[in-house]
Amino acid sequence: MVQVSPNPDSETLLIELPKAIALYVTQEQFTALAAANRDLRLERTAKGDLIVNPPTGWETGKRNATISGELYLWWRNAGEPGQAFDSSHSSFVTLNGAIRSPDASWVSLGRWQALTPEQKGTFANICPDFVVELCSSSDTLKSLQEKMREYTENGTKLGWLIDPQQRRVEIYRPSLAVEVLENPTELSGEIVLPGFVLDLCRVWD
Repeated sequence: MVQVSPNPDSETLLIELPKAIALYVTQEQFTALAAANRDLRLERTAKGDLIVNPPTGWETGKRNATISGELYLWWRNAGEPGQAFDSSHSSFVTLNGAIRSPDASWVSLGRWQALTPEQKGTFANICPDFVVELCSSSDTLKSLQEKMREYTENGTKLGWLIDPQQRRVEIYRPSLAVEVLENPTELSGEIVLPGFVLDLCRVWD
């Protein structure tokens, strides 16, 4: 067992580390670590630092399910080609080498089909076109903002950082200033997700 404290504001977690793996991990070591700790949501920075995201409470879990569910329903009903993902079943290797697991995401069909079977392996070698990060009580806003900037720098076309406690949303787009919305009632998927509208009343409640 190794004690890992993901950030100063969250509890220390115990995780199983295979022998010869330190807190600096390669992509291959990260794969082994994730396989040994399937109940934890793990990420890796571009520098190789391991991030352990603590388990969320029921409120955050409910909000995550709502957002992922609405994204799935849009994908199914609109017949929009591509792939929709939630955080529990998807991690992505971005161009800078980080391994990230957004709360909800979508990859366009053309970009997904361009990947080889190897690139679609355990962690898909692609940064999603669309990502959502939900700020929970164990997250720091600064770390999530850095992650959102990383997404847009590595291929994401639209990103939402949703803070339910403050009822605040930051919208990220490549090469544009971050748009901040205070207590919005809905969010549009714009041209990235045509016709997708997220009712935030379901998220705030």
